[in-house]
Amino acid sequence: MAKKGLLIALAVVAVIAVSLYGFVKGTYNDFVTLDEKVKSSWAQVENQLQRRSDLIPNLVETVKGYAKQEKDVFIEVTNARAKVGGAGTIPDKIQANNELSSALSRLLVVVENYPELKSNQNFLKLQDELAGTENRIATERRRYNEAVQAFNVKIRSFPANLLAGLFGFSQAAFFEAPAAAKTAPQVKF
Repeated sequence: MAKKGLLIALAVVAVIAVSLYGFVKGTYNDFVTLDEKVKSSWAQVENQLQRRSDLIPNLVETVKGYAKQEKDVFIEVTNARAKVGGAGTIPDKIQANNELSSALSRLLVVVENYPELKSNQNFLKLQDELAGTENRIATERRRYNEAVQAFNVKIRSFPANLLAGLFGFSQAAFFEAPAAAKTAPQVKF
């Protein structure tokens, strides 16, 4: 009789151990999968940001030929682009790219003051490329934020949150628009 009770107790412990192992393994694998999705999504954002960064010098040089007196705007765009290249962490890259977006919108305001520039074919092509790239960036930012949301929800959900800290997983940063993006740039003629 005692043997039978011991066997039942061992069977219960074995079932609990296997269940706990399955839960920990599954939760850890979910964390890894979601973390990799966040990293992959961020890589796509960086891919499009690099495309934009590659287009900017051509756009600036084209505009410079028409708007020589707008030196401050060109310096601001160039400095913002350099900050993007020097940013190391994801939050730093987000901040630097927000500054670059702001500088680019000021550059496009300058363009509005030069009607002959707006009809230049090289400029029009560059502007179309940049507009397409900005749309791609917006799409990739959205996908990145969706991946971050799924990852952060998993990390904060009970009981997975108990394991997240144990395995060193922490919340990822969202790509948020700067406060300046909420107001449209003014175009004056």
